[in-house]
Amino acid sequence: MTHPHPSLGKDNDSGLTLTSRKEQHLDVVLAGQAGPTITTGLETVLFEHVALPEVSWHDVDLSTEFLGHRIDAPVMIGSMTGGPSRAGAINRALAQVCQQLRLPLAVGSQRVMIEGGSAAGLDSSLRELAPDIPILANFGAAQLNRGFGRDQALRAVEAIGANALILHLNPLQEAVQSEGDRDWRGLAAKIGALARDLPVPVVVKEVGAGLSAPVIARLAEEGITHFDVAGAGGTDWALVEAARAPDPVSAQVAACFAGWGIPTSQAIRAAREAAPGATVIGSGGIVTGLDAARAIRLGADVVSLAGAVLASAIEGPGALEQQLEIVLKQLRTACFCTGSANLADLRRARLR
Repeated sequence: MTHPHPSLGKDNDSGLTLTSRKEQHLDVVLAGQAGPTITTGLETVLFEHVALPEVSWHDVDLSTEFLGHRIDAPVMIGSMTGGPSRAGAINRALAQVCQQLRLPLAVGSQRVMIEGGSAAGLDSSLRELAPDIPILANFGAAQLNRGFGRDQALRAVEAIGANALILHLNPLQEAVQSEGDRDWRGLAAKIGALARDLPVPVVVKEVGAGLSAPVIARLAEEGITHFDVAGAGGTDWALVEAARAPDPVSAQVAACFAGWGIPTSQAIRAAREAAPGATVIGSGGIVTGLDAARAIRLGADVVSLAGAVLASAIEGPGALEQQLEIVLKQLRTACFCTGSANLADLRRARLR
């Protein structure tokens, strides 16, 4: 993918708005132009089959604690991109279904809302639709070098009654994006300072290239206790930016980094080793309940799906709920066929 998409990226050099950029991101992902070019590595995690499980499939307990809530399964909906024209409907569908299934919900970037633009459903109506599940607010950590601080963080949290704030890390995407934020000096200390000054936990996440053990260890020194590894193997943001690049040179620079990053399986292992007591969210190419089971076996406390459910979320609550029900049944079956009555047992399940 070395040429810009014919309908995208036309006005980057003339002050492309953030909302337009979010719309383009959504278009590229939905068009299938940013699919994985490497695998998550989860396919190499092979459970030993238990022919005599001695548990009832119906009684397998998938519930767990997350951000002070009891959730029905260790599966959350991860942050999704999208401009206001579609994000409002997407966010409403996500909130309704997550409330119905009692699963956590992480919203997409709230930067537009914070800077005075459209809320796109990221307001009090979201919490009204999902009154008692964990909701995670979100904006880019790079904004801490562009004037964002405690006031903006509180605005993001309070707008949706969030239980935590995600600060996402996307240096590769910013580097290959013509309008990207490329000054990342001193961010670890700023992340730590903000986390210590907020009434809710800060979750640091990547967007698809993975968190390494040294990065997690550095952030743990700053007091961060929640990490979303977002490894490679899912949506490829280098390809997203290649598809919407304003010129062939920029497209070639971005496309060169397709497949860059730490595969999700390696990132989960690294996170668990680097911060044994932390809450680890496994994401990046999680599609099925078997993917979820493998991620949990490697050390994830919760898994997150985003790109895999985007089309269903756009279609509506019914389609999204059906897809998530399939994922949960797959996860339950993986527990059953490893003789795991609960998630603690699954984490000890024998591997081939």
